[in-house]
Parts: sequence; structure tokens; C-alpha cells
Amino acid sequence: MSHRFLSLLCACLIGCTNAWAQTYPNRPIKVIVPMQAGTAGDSIMRIVGEQISANIGHPLIIENIAGAAGLIGAERIAHAPADGYTIGAMSDSMLAVVPNLQPRINYDPLDGFEPVSMVASITSVLVVNPQLAVTTVAEFVTLAKSRPALLDYASGGIGSQQHIAMAAFGDATGVPLNHVPFRGASQAAMEVVSGRIPVMFVALSIALPLIKEGRLRAIAVASKRRSALLPGVPTVAESGLPGFAFTPWVAIYAPKGTSKQIVDFLHRETVAAMSSSEVRSRLLALGLEPETSTPAELDRRARDEFGKLGKLIESSGIRNE
Repeated sequence: MSHRFLSLLCACLIGCTNAWAQTYPNRPIKVIVPMQAGTAGDSIMRIVGEQISANIGHPLIIENIAGAAGLIGAERIAHAPADGYTIGAMSDSMLAVVPNLQPRINYDPLDGFEPVSMVASITSVLVVNPQLAVTTVAEFVTLAKSRPALLDYASGGIGSQQHIAMAAFGDATGVPLNHVPFRGASQAAMEVVSGRIPVMFVALSIALPLIKEGRLRAIAVASKRRSALLPGVPTVAESGLPGFAFTPWVAIYAPKGTSKQIVDFLHRETVAAMSSSEVRSRLLALGLEPETSTPAELDRRARDEFGKLGKLIESSGIRNE
């Protein structure tokens, strides 16, 4: 192979790479969010998406496709064209919970997407109606055990983050509680405010205004460390359950088959957006913890969660009724 031919080949490859870099993206990018508007995952993507849009000079258009615990939106992401112009915001629930509850789904949760990056984890807080005579985890456990299977808890639906958090709590404490699912976490939180349901785990982004207004009482946060927004509220682990932590997360994924160049571009731009002090401040103000990862790290995390949560679902007897 002649030196001249190799030079021409290298020039061609460099030219192709430069041409790609100049042409992607050249139009808006749609971001499918399989969650209701106003939820923690939706808020995360709107905040991060605004910054990515500003950085790349093309808008990221959020499309909320809620329903079936995120199943409908996740399927849309999985089957979208792998051209970089449709990506998705996926939660751990859609990758590790729903597939364990519904084996017959139209996407592969572990190999049906291209991981891009983590964006944030969600601080969950254990809240009760202020009329319930408990202020600590220990007091709540004592009350619940004195009324076996008589206390209800609310969630945003079967397999939702709120459902799985309380299942993990019940598994750790041996407390028997009745699950009452609603259509979304916000509706479930209002049921606790009303007093019709006494307790639930819910995202701090939803609960914080209600806690500040005195309409909910925070008992503990489910994260590994206390929230700066509720510094006086202990973690569940501090409250007598060492090692307990439940931290749902949201990450960006692309359809399977999206080129490495596009995935790398999206990853770089996500990390750049997340390094913005304004983005981080806005997320933290909602009780959301900014967090990025490499695609490989995200892939490992999803696989670990799939196995761990699958075991919890089986041991707790959770069924998709």
C-alpha cells in the first residue's frame, strides 16, 4: 500500500469526521420523557435540556409520554430511529422495576438502549399526615406493628418509585402495610395531605412545599446522607435501619444502534451541562442530586439495579395487578 494512498485515506477519514461534527445536530432533538409533566424526572430533563440546548445551539424538545408506569414512553424510545434526533430520559424504574413486573414488554431493558449518562438521583422522603402521632421512624414502626396490616400507604402506581421504596422499607422492618396506588405521585401525596392515607415515600421535589406549609411531616430521608434542604431530618439509616438507602435516578439513553460518535457527543454535552453551577443549583433546590457517569458506568448500574430490585419484587410478592 503506497504512502500516497495512505495519506489520501487518512485525509478522507479526517474529512468525514469533520463533516459529521459540523452536521450533527442540525435540527431540534426530541427528548421523550416517560413521566408526567411536573414530576422529578420531568423537572430534571427540562433543567438539563435547557442548558444543553443553549450549548449546542439547537433546542431539545421535551415530549412527555406517560402511562403504564413509563412503559409506553420507554417503548417509543427503544423503537425510535437511531439517528440521534430522538433520545430519552429513563428512570431506574423503567429499566429495573417494570421489566421485572411485566416480562412481556416490547423492549429489552438491559440491551435495548445505548446508555449516555446519569443526570441526577432523586431524594425520597418518608412523610406522614401531621395528624398521625409519630415523629420518628421508630415511632412509626411501633405504631404499624401495633396495627398489623391496618395502615395504608400511598404510591403513584404499582411498581412506582414510591411503591418500591415502601416495599424495601417493609422488607427491612418487617412492617406489614397495605398498598394503595394512585395515578401519579402528586395525586398520592395529596391523599396523604388529606389524611385519607397516612404515609408514603415521595420525591422531595414534590413533598418540600407541602412540608414547609405544615401539610406533611417529614420523618426521614431515604438517601445515604441528609438533604441540605431538610438538614434536621435524619436518614432512614440513622433512624435505626443501618445500610438502608433508596435513591431513584434518571439518566439519558439513546435508541439501540445509535452511533458511538453521537453517543459520545451527547455524553460530552450532558457532562458539560451538568457542570453549570446554575443547573446544579436548580436541581439541588428541588432535592435532586446532580450526578453524571460514563456510558459503561451507567450500563453496569442499570444491570445491578435490575438484579437487586428483581429480588425485592419477588420477596415482597409485588404483582402487576
